[in-house]
Formats: sequence, structure tokens, C-alpha cells
Amino acid sequence: MNQLTDGLLPIVMADGFTLDSRLAREIGTLLAEDYAQAHPFAHAVIDGIFPTAVTRALLAHFPADPKAHDKVYEKGYGGTHKRQISPDDCDATLRAAFALFNSAPMLQFIEALTGFKGLLPDPYFGGGGLHETSRGGLLGIHADFQVNEGLQLYRRVNMLVYLNEDWLPEYGGNLELWDRQMQARQVSVAPLFNRCVIFNTDADSFHGHPDPLTTPEGITRKSIALYYYQALPIPNETGDSRHTLYVARPEDDAVTKAQVKKMMKKRNRRAQKMFGGSSSVLQRLRQWWHG
Repeated sequence: MNQLTDGLLPIVMADGFTLDSRLAREIGTLLAEDYAQAHPFAHAVIDGIFPTAVTRALLAHFPADPKAHDKVYEKGYGGTHKRQISPDDCDATLRAAFALFNSAPMLQFIEALTGFKGLLPDPYFGGGGLHETSRGGLLGIHADFQVNEGLQLYRRVNMLVYLNEDWLPEYGGNLELWDRQMQARQVSVAPLFNRCVIFNTDADSFHGHPDPLTTPEGITRKSIALYYYQALPIPNETGDSRHTLYVARPEDDAVTKAQVKKMMKKRNRRAQKMFGGSSSVLQRLRQWWHG
């Protein structure tokens, strides 16, 4: 097992990538106050987010050749000379890395950092994955979509990780964060190797890299884009229990049936404690049981 400690998040590289949940949460908590108070909207710029060996491995496995599900954007201000690569088309190393990005420890780090609870990853990586922009490419200032219609989830957090070694200022490509009134740029972030930007996905969290890249031929702007979501609250006006429901079969013995009844009562008490009412589902079950 090779635990690498030169990055903010201490990742273990052994048959994949792993991260300790407790440490991830503690590190996120340490950064949370600065994140919440950042302007023009909640965000963090983190250098050395991963151990150097991890980020170099990601860059080394970045696909050079076109893949089956690549998306290439030539939409002017909406994205020019931009290639989006699906993690599903990548090799085992990158697939393992994206599994880490969607793992519980990474979610716990981001939850502690941002204050959002119950975050969910996108297993389809809609709009995310690996991004590569070539000379002359750009992405206009925008606020991202807030609802994933396919998943019916609210998008809450963006995480960008840059993979550009020896990036020079004259190449451009800085990520710009603008004020909510679109009056002035507030932050400019160079897309440097192993630099991470995390920010809230609000209706007016305006960002982009709107000036065409001036890189030499063959040098591209590479990044990883990850989006994290939150489910809508599910109302429960009747107070029905939504915990696991166990039922006995007609042929079960008396001991089993007594155990099931006990579990039903416990289930109902949990619903009453959570919703302040009785479970109509349990009432119907009782009628069925004694019917």
C-alpha cells in the first residue's frame, strides 16, 4: 500500500485509489469557513489537492486519441474547440480515479467543505468527465444548469481539477469568476497542474474562460469536471413509515410472527418520532394481520 501525503487529500494508491472518510471530512471542515466567506460566491481554490503522483497518473492516462463517446463543442461563445471525454471510454486507471471522485469519502469532504448535506454524485457524468480545449478555444461566462432533468436532482457543487503542467501565463485559459450582477470579474484562476476549484452551483454563480486560448499547437487545456447533486425533500403528509417493511408468511411459526410484529411496532415508532403521526400503512397491515 502506498499512502501519498504530499497532497491535501491523502490518497492511497493500491489496486485503485482510496481515501479515508474521517480524514476527508476533517480536512473539508478546516476549509469550510473560508469557503463560505469567499467572493463573489462560495468557492475554494486549492493547490495540491491530490498527491503529485496521483495527478501525474491522471495526466499520463489522459486519452490522446478520439473515443467512441467524445463530444466536441463548436458553439462559439457556448464553447469552442472543446472536447468532452466520458470516463466510461477511459482505461482502468482513470475509471478507478472517477470511482474515487464519486465515492463516499470524496462526498464527505465536499459536504464538510460546502455545508451541503446528502450530496450525490452523477454516475452518468452528464456534462462532466475529462475536458480538453485546444488553441483558440474558449467557454463563455455562464451559470450552469441547476437541475439534472434525467436524474431529477438539484445540482449544488462544481469541482474542477486542472492537469496542465508547465502552463504559462501567456497561454490564457484562466477561469474567471464574476459578480452576481455581471459588472466585474472578481477572481481569475490560472489552470495550473494539480489545482482544484470547487464552487456552489447557483443561478448566478457566473464563471468561464471566455478569451481564446493562445497555446502553441499541440498544447491543450486539460481538466476534470465533476458535479454533485442533492435530492429534493420528499413530503410525507400522512406520516407513513418509509423504513424497511418485513412481513411474515402464513406458514411461518409463532416465533417468527411474533418477531415480525415487534419489528412492525418499532417501524411505527420510528415514523411517529420522525413525522409526528401514526403510520396509516401500519394500520392497514394490522387490519390485514387480524383480518
